[in-house]
Amino acid sequence: MFPAPPPSVPSASDLSREQIVAGLIDLLGTAKVDTDEHELRDASVDRFRKYTSVHGIFTGPIPAAIVKPGSTDEVAKVLAFANEHRINVVPRTGRTATEGGLETLVADTIVLDGSTMDSIVRIDPVNMMVTAQCGVPLQQLEDALRERGLTTGHSPQSKPLAQMGGLVATRSIGQFSTLYGGIEDMVVGLEAVFPDGTVSRIKNVPRRAAGPDIRHVVIGNEGALCVITEVTVKLFKYQPEHNHYFGFLTDDFGDAVERLRTLITDGYRPSVCRVYSPEDANQHFSHFSQNKNVVVLVAEGPEGIARATAEAIEKTFAGTEAVDPKLIVEWFDNLNWGQDKIDAEKRAMLETQHLGYTTEVSVDWSNVTPLYEAIMNRVRAEFPRAQDLTMLGAHSSHSYQTGTNLYFVYDYAITCEPEQEITEYHIPLNAIIVEEALRLGGSMVHHHGIGKYRTPWTRDEHGSAYRMLEVLKSGFDPNGIMNAGTIFPVS
Repeated sequence: MFPAPPPSVPSASDLSREQIVAGLIDLLGTAKVDTDEHELRDASVDRFRKYTSVHGIFTGPIPAAIVKPGSTDEVAKVLAFANEHRINVVPRTGRTATEGGLETLVADTIVLDGSTMDSIVRIDPVNMMVTAQCGVPLQQLEDALRERGLTTGHSPQSKPLAQMGGLVATRSIGQFSTLYGGIEDMVVGLEAVFPDGTVSRIKNVPRRAAGPDIRHVVIGNEGALCVITEVTVKLFKYQPEHNHYFGFLTDDFGDAVERLRTLITDGYRPSVCRVYSPEDANQHFSHFSQNKNVVVLVAEGPEGIARATAEAIEKTFAGTEAVDPKLIVEWFDNLNWGQDKIDAEKRAMLETQHLGYTTEVSVDWSNVTPLYEAIMNRVRAEFPRAQDLTMLGAHSSHSYQTGTNLYFVYDYAITCEPEQEITEYHIPLNAIIVEEALRLGGSMVHHHGIGKYRTPWTRDEHGSAYRMLEVLKSGFDPNGIMNAGTIFPVS
């Protein structure tokens, strides 16, 4: 039995929709409060519902307004107003969320858009830090840093659109994570506003042992506890002239994963470490994949380290078929998704009634191949619409000393009405993958966040530690105004 979509919830506010809008205008002025009907409909969903939204189907509650504060003080005013009147708030920045975290489940929600808070506050090349407001686009920040020979090392596929606040709020990860880490490894300090309007700053220090690491109360909170208004992240030297690119073909997925495990546990940190199953590889590398597993690796950093890493890669993958490095470079140059690719995807969905989604999980090394095989077999055997699948595959793209992630990719032809797609295809496939990851002791989500569609398993994910999450929610958000249904299931 697969879970149902999260339920819509009536507003708990003592104000009417019109009074909410009037109150926001009193706080921020007309120019910062958007009530355009088309914008409000689009703001009620994120990319989890991309198929229904492209057909103009919006079945959930439409927000009362989108507000665009220009400062931390204005964010605090909006949250204090919402908290006083028990109005649900959904924070957002770059709008690249994929797990329903930006959906508005509660009637007359305020969507708090931080995208106009877009100043790069300070670039500090001595202490290797950069401070930016929540609405700074990552691409813009990287462009400014690379002019100075620096980089954040963070490069998710959403880089052309993603903004700093959302990246931290969703515990984002980038394509070069095996070397640079996830966003949680990069954040030095930050500023956040809590539901009662309290502004908290976590100072920028290299490390401290002054109690629990309170950064992690905020990082990954998905707007369910607070609004991130400013972040400071580490910097690294940008040295692309030392990069080495590798591609290899292997016959066995388990063998490719084992070689990757050997490379990582031997102490090497290529910036990119990927293993694609044949099905997934064919959609990315059809000009050379030959229905085999494809391994992609990049060695970078200072010249000596990059060279040593490259030599270890060649040794570890000796005996496999090498791919021309130029083909790997060409693939990377076209990997990221900007608005042009999103618009093309929308046109294709309307023309072909066909689309693809992903579900990413993580697991320790000994369970990578068992998880891959269990999910492939279970989907083919149990998914009621398996005959509509046009592709089912997976890849490992972020590796650690103790394990890796598996990013399952599934494409399908839609043979039902558009409004049924989410329950007939996406939710059942998502559920199988999550359930198998948990069964084998892994995590139900590696980097996209829980959103609103993995909340049925939040308790299973955390087990006896779930109480700590509950205490955070009740302590910081006692009136329950922050992004209802995200991380925490709606009762």
